[in-house]
Amino acid sequence: MTSHTSPAAAAGTWALGDLTVNRVGLGAMRLTGSAAFDLGVPSDRERSITVLRRAVELGVDHIDTAAFYFSALRSANELINRALAPYPDDLVIATKVWAARDPSGQWWWATPEQLRGQVEENLRQLGRDHLDVVNLRIPPSRRDGSIAEHFGALADLREAGLVRHLGLSNATTAHLAEAQAIAPVVCVQNPFGVGASAGQRQVLRVCGEQGIAFVPFFAIAGAGREAGPSGADGQAVLDVARAHGASPAQVRVAWTLHQGPHVLAIPGTGDPEHLAANVAAAALRLTDDDLARLALM
Repeated sequence: MTSHTSPAAAAGTWALGDLTVNRVGLGAMRLTGSAAFDLGVPSDRERSITVLRRAVELGVDHIDTAAFYFSALRSANELINRALAPYPDDLVIATKVWAARDPSGQWWWATPEQLRGQVEENLRQLGRDHLDVVNLRIPPSRRDGSIAEHFGALADLREAGLVRHLGLSNATTAHLAEAQAIAPVVCVQNPFGVGASAGQRQVLRVCGEQGIAFVPFFAIAGAGREAGPSGADGQAVLDVARAHGASPAQVRVAWTLHQGPHVLAIPGTGDPEHLAANVAAAALRLTDDDLARLALM
């Protein structure tokens, strides 16, 4: 069980509705293979299960997943079920709907009427009777459009007891305002990192003003696809990492956490050593000078 002395608790906590989580969590996408949505390179099953169990031991109580996180032989949701069920009482599992992949890996986007089926798919795979948090993953085609019909359908599933809390992913401030008029939003999950744009920063700021968790993920590569870091760390990141005896990845996690008390980090990995390093970044305190250097990137 999570304790206040666990490594993941070093950056403090935040509330997702009535659920309190440590600010460092785990993204499940990379548990399924070496690259995002790679159907040809499945992960080592036992190593992925080890990562999940070790994460909970380190105090991680917030796992981000999706039914569309799968490779040729691995499903993130099923790995989570295998590794962690029966689930700890304090474990919060967040998933995403609207975006989906068929069994061959091809992307499709659900109609409002199909969202229930997507929620039920997550329930089956995770072995749950309700989902803690469901994020509505907004497609690029709705960047400037309404999400009311889809979010309203999710709100109905919340009223029916299938979903406890609702969030948004890939959202603008206009999407957030539209959704908030329908049902409470507990988190917004958007691409965000060192060098974030003014528009991305605006969403972070508005979430903070409203007490909504902001949950950054790495940049999108292609429609609905999440990719990891490019591998090219700027000189400022390298210099700050050297000064703290930390890795560039740890600096990026710490920088994320320094963007506000409402910001949650969900670094993804399928490697136990990387997991331990990511969680340890909760205790990394960047100086004002460090933050100023990173702001120039």
